[in-house]
Formats: sequence, structure tokens, C-alpha cells
Amino acid sequence: MLKILHLAPQNYAGVPYSFYDMHNKCGDYSRIITYHKNTRNFPEDICLDLPLPNYSLAKNWRSKKVKDREEQKVEIAPIFKPSNIVEKFYFDISDFLKKKKINELIEKYSLNDFDIIHYDAGLDFFRNSSQAKKWKNEGKKIVCCYYGSDLRIRGLIKELDEISDLNITSEFDHLKLKDDIHYLFYPYDASELPEKHNQVNEVVTIIHSPTNRKYKGTELIISVIEKIKKEKKIKFLLMENVDRIELLKIKSGCDICIDQVGGTMGGTGYGKAGLETLAMGIPTITNMSDEYKNWLPENPFVVANNSDELYEKLNELIENGDLRSEIGLKGKDWVKKYHSYESVNQKLKELYKLKNII
Repeated sequence: MLKILHLAPQNYAGVPYSFYDMHNKCGDYSRIITYHKNTRNFPEDICLDLPLPNYSLAKNWRSKKVKDREEQKVEIAPIFKPSNIVEKFYFDISDFLKKKKINELIEKYSLNDFDIIHYDAGLDFFRNSSQAKKWKNEGKKIVCCYYGSDLRIRGLIKELDEISDLNITSEFDHLKLKDDIHYLFYPYDASELPEKHNQVNEVVTIIHSPTNRKYKGTELIISVIEKIKKEKKIKFLLMENVDRIELLKIKSGCDICIDQVGGTMGGTGYGKAGLETLAMGIPTITNMSDEYKNWLPENPFVVANNSDELYEKLNELIENGDLRSEIGLKGKDWVKKYHSYESVNQKLKELYKLKNII
């Protein structure tokens, strides 16, 4: 039995927690420590509940970083460096202030007893990766798992990257951003989902539930929906800041989901929202490069990369209930085949062996 510890800044979309849950349900032992509490009602194991700067200056600073990366058109993951002496001072002080709390946590939960340390989002307790380096020196195996903007915008933490035994990602574009990184479908347990409503809606219902409008291309999606509304009778649900359990119930009554089309800095492909609707048997539209579309095995998504394609694909689905059913069933089976705990755990163990972690 392996002892696997996950450390994550937050339980992003519930994905880090799903890895932890997968390990335990597949026969290993795992815990997950999150640094900051998530705001989307996803479950937690051990949350430090450290303060996350959300005042206007911090938000503006993060927005500036996103804009800078967009303008740079990043083709390789940058190495993180504080932008100025103020930012460096912030991280130094933050590391100093939480050191006692982290040491107490390590003692309380016997974290030194774990064999493999997963750094979800590639970030240690401390910005200088001091705890990761200590564990590495003690013979622990280090795994870095990247989910999205961590690699695109923040970049690699040099000290942690240098000691990582295995790098994994669930984002196709990361395969070009970093050498020696391996793609792994993230685990998903579809048993959490409500049953999809079997009744036929009188009006085709389309849902879009962005956590970030810019990343998901929401304005483009709205413009296409407004055009279709002038031609056909449809119902469009734009769901933002809705409790997750309630959102899943609402999704279960929908006919079509639009995950993302034409967003910026969010990558292409799909996220947890798209996976949920696929698993419920709902045709799901997203954007993908041709390379990604052809690479993804048995691709179950309806692909639309711009407003014209979205308009065309939506019209096809709205007018053809049999097509919606066919695509929906294909998506449901695909999630089980590639994202189930059993499938992902088997692939992860293969990567562990490849990198001499086990």
C-alpha cells in the first residue's frame, strides 16, 4: 500500500480531491492538504484556511500578470520570479509567518510518513520550496501536477521543478509548454451526479456555467445565443456563482451544454464542468485545436472554435433530438472509459513505475 500526500493551493474544481479519493478507493492511503478554502462547495480533507489576498490591489496585480502573459504569447512555461522587491517581500513574509503552523501540521498528521508527495499546481507550502527540498533529501518521491494557469501564467517554481521525479498534466497545451511532462486524464467519480431528467423538454434548454467569463469565451457564446433566439425558440441558462449541488441538479435537466468557445488564457479543451455534463449524457460543446481534437482518443465532444462554428453546431443539435441522444450516450461511456478511478489509477501507477517511484 502506497502512502500518497497531496498538497494543493485550493481544491480546484474538486480535481485534487478526486485524486486523493481515487487513491483511497483503489487501495492506497492518501490525505490532501489545501492551503486556501475553495469557494465552490467542493469537499475538503484538511484545509489550512490560510488567508488569500482578495483586496483590489491583489486582484489588479493578478489581472496584470494575466494580461502580460497574453501579450507575450507564451510558448514555453516561464520560470517564476517575483516581479519586484515588493512581491518578493510579500512571499518572504508569508513563508515566515506560516512556518510554525506548517510544522505543527506536519507533526499532527504525521506527514513525514508519506512515501510520495504530489504538489498539485506545482506549489510547495513555501514559495522557496523548502519543505519539498527537505522531503526530497529524506528520500520522498516528488510529483508535480499542473492544471492550467499555474503553468501558463505563474510558471514553474524552479526549486521544485529541479527535484520533481514526475510531472503530469491534464491540459493538452502543457505538453508543449514543458519538457518531460506526461498527460493523465484526471479522475472523476460520476456516481456523485444526479440522474439526468428523462422527460423531453418542450423547449431545448442550453446551459453555460463559467467560473471565469474571459477564459470561457462567455461574451462570444451570448452573442451566438442571442442570434439563435431570434430564429428559434430555445431556453438559455447562464449560471454563475451558483452552489455546486444546485448547479448539478439544474444541469441534469438540460439538453445541451456549452463549456467554452473562444476564451483566452484558459487553454482549449474541457474542464470539470464539461466532464460533468458528458457524464450525464448531455452533448457538450467546447473549443479544441485541430491537433488536440485529433489527438484526444474517441473524442466525444462537439467542437466549435468560433462564433460561426458554434452557431452551426448549436443549430444541428437543437433540430435533431436523435443526434443529441447519440452524442450524449457516447460521452457518458467515454467518461467511464478514460476518467474513471480505475482507469486513471492504473495509468498513474504505470507512470510511477516509469519514473522509478515504485
